[in-house]
Amino acid sequence: MEVFKRAIMQPGPPEHFALLTVQEVIKPQKQTKLAQDENQLLENILRMLLQEYVSSAVQSGEKIMHFGQSIDATETTQGLIPRLLDIVLYLCEKEHIEGGMIFSLLEDLTEMSTMKNCKDIFGYIESKQDILGKQELFARGKLVMLRTCNQLLRRLSKANDVVFCGRILMFLAHFFPLSERSALNIKGVFNTSNETKYEKEPLGICIDFKFYETFWGLQEYFSNPTITHAPSKWQKFASSLSVVLNTFEAQPLSDEEGDANNLEEEAVNFSIKYLTSSKLMGLELKDPSFRRHVLVQCLILFDYLKAPGKGDKDLPSESMKDEISSCEARVKRLLELTPPKGKEFLHKIEHILEREKNWVRILLKVFHLMLSCTCNLMRHVQNQVWWKRDGCLPYEKQPTEKKAIQDGTKKRKPRWRLGNKELSQLWKWADQNPNALTNPQRVQTPSIMDYWKPLAEDMDPSAGIEAEYHHKNNRVYCWKGLRLSARQDLEGFSKFTDHGVEGVVPLELLPPDVRSKYQAKPNERGKRSKKEEAKGTAHQVDENQMSTHATEVDVEGIRTDMTATPMEFDAASIPGAQGETPTPEELQKQSSDTDGGQEAGQLDADAEVEAGIIDGETDADVDLDAKDD
Repeated sequence: MEVFKRAIMQPGPPEHFALLTVQEVIKPQKQTKLAQDENQLLENILRMLLQEYVSSAVQSGEKIMHFGQSIDATETTQGLIPRLLDIVLYLCEKEHIEGGMIFSLLEDLTEMSTMKNCKDIFGYIESKQDILGKQELFARGKLVMLRTCNQLLRRLSKANDVVFCGRILMFLAHFFPLSERSALNIKGVFNTSNETKYEKEPLGICIDFKFYETFWGLQEYFSNPTITHAPSKWQKFASSLSVVLNTFEAQPLSDEEGDANNLEEEAVNFSIKYLTSSKLMGLELKDPSFRRHVLVQCLILFDYLKAPGKGDKDLPSESMKDEISSCEARVKRLLELTPPKGKEFLHKIEHILEREKNWVRILLKVFHLMLSCTCNLMRHVQNQVWWKRDGCLPYEKQPTEKKAIQDGTKKRKPRWRLGNKELSQLWKWADQNPNALTNPQRVQTPSIMDYWKPLAEDMDPSAGIEAEYHHKNNRVYCWKGLRLSARQDLEGFSKFTDHGVEGVVPLELLPPDVRSKYQAKPNERGKRSKKEEAKGTAHQVDENQMSTHATEVDVEGIRTDMTATPMEFDAASIPGAQGETPTPEELQKQSSDTDGGQEAGQLDADAEVEAGIIDGETDADVDLDAKDD
């Protein structure tokens, strides 16, 4: 510890002596980087030294960051504790010691200090923000720094230490990236613990106590604005707000009152909450800044109620939207009439609120982009799985050599053993893997609800799926789904004619607003059934007429065959051709011989064709091979 005390008093930058001091105290195995146990030993020594300096500063009555004097690199005086922190920060930056050690020392220093000294400590943290935010240090100590800042915020008063709280929040906003989850209110919870306490009973003051209760009762809705899904709660809020706005309109402020209250001077001593005493109600109504705070709260509430991204039950109804629009117009008109510079103030507030809306839109766009990237990644992973399942076939395909064909000869299409190449290849795979069909882990036919679920999610307008990634544009997916619906859901399959592939999706999977579009009405079902019944009757009549006509044609054909000339047949092969009358047994024998001859000839022809197309060989290939021989 004495070695570090002497090093702190040395002049010059820390890079001249910091590493040599550590090597003298620890004697590490490696010259430029400490091991885990060596880092722990060094951290204990530095914590003890820091605690000793803080204790000495408290006993002497000096400020912690100004206790003791040393010479820094610029030949200026500096406190002992900042000098110690600079040395440790240099060692962490150059990765000589563990990167999170500087954050642990800062946390210990804030816990040992009063709030008055913490302002100076936080000033040092702000001055070293660029170094602390480097990736090699940030990854090691971001959680420690977040815990340190949160502990400071808990110790500070939100009413008296507003500026210091703002400095901490601004530091966290710059120190952490925009995508940091710790800065997000993921569950959307409101700070309902911030209660506004006011008098519940009149104290004999000559004021309108009912208006007093109505005015301060609005703070309950401002702290927890979930009022759209409860009609009674919304009506109570709307009536209370109307009373307050009527009072503001009945008591307009003059320019003299606005000039008497210098808002710029009041901004220096700004307080987060106003006093709620009933004795001050009359004076507060004449205060322009007081009115502006209340009216701005109304605009923020209206923007939240109109914001997208919430569930259907949280969205306001059409009547609520009209009331919100009318109240918002009244609030803006009152802000314009509130001196001084009412129009300029309203323009700035509208600019801030519009910027917040743009942030919401950007976040939604980023979410949709991340969703599409995730879908593409899942498809890529699925393709990789299939590629491994198929035996990791090579990506490169060798060029096929085309055989020369003589001019004037037509190249015939290849004829496969089972109709096409895929079925023939599937037959070969079955021979090589006979247990493929009996394997219980093989892919089975999914249910209708599971198969159409991705398309149902894409049909939800709130999902915002782009047309490029919509399942309805995937031809293979739609074709398989239609085959599956034709087997398992014939009623849903019948909607394909009217609504396309989106109509085949079961109604249970669709949101309520989309379901009504594809749900058939009862009168339309009755008309459709009557139409199909009439169509079936007409089709049956046509079939009867066609069968009658076919019978007549057959009779005429028999008559024509009966009148055929004997010159068309071989006289020697027909019994009775020499003037003899054939017997019925001879006629039957002749018919059986003729049929047998035709079947035998057909079988021989099929055998020749089968022999020529085994393994996908074409007739043209066989001819070329024969010529080459």
